[in-house]
Amino acid sequence: MNLRRLATVLLLSGVTVVATATPAFAHAELTGSSPAQNASLAEAPQQVQLTFSEAVTLPDNPVTVAGPGGASWTAGTASIAGAVVTVPVTPSGPAGAYTLTYNVVSDDGDPITGTVQFTLTAAVPGATGSTSTPTSEPTTSDSPPTTATPAAASTSDSGGGVPVWVWIVAAVVVVIGGLALALRLGRPKRS
Repeated sequence: MNLRRLATVLLLSGVTVVATATPAFAHAELTGSSPAQNASLAEAPQQVQLTFSEAVTLPDNPVTVAGPGGASWTAGTASIAGAVVTVPVTPSGPAGAYTLTYNVVSDDGDPITGTVQFTLTAAVPGATGSTSTPTSEPTTSDSPPTTATPAAASTSDSGGGVPVWVWIVAAVVVVIGGLALALRLGRPKRS
């Protein structure tokens, strides 16, 4: 095989490996929520909704809501319709700043977590009439709130496998090694 052909094949193979690995960088991102990021609400919602850039799956207890003085809301069973996650909640607690923490799984299997900050301007009355039956108690997150844009909270990848950049570096090393080997084997032997 001609040395140029071999070098071209190896180069195109390397470009193909790198080009096909880049879609793995894209993870589901929160594109909207109800309540909205930094919203000020006079009345507590009976459900929360999260809209993502792609379909997601849910682990156990995907949403928690925590507020001032250790207040936490009871979250019901979450449902998914495409890229929209809806969770009925039973609110409780005083007026103040609240943090909705979510934990979902993107299509590629990586966990995506983030927060939505909002404020209640009035305390939740003692007995709220929720139309759904809560099935689990939420837990509060020990992690600090993340900074978010007004449209959506930021997401962060919390692990779940070998990072894509490792595969890209490995592919580049293989391509460079193949080129070096091809150049070495393609040289005429000295007599």
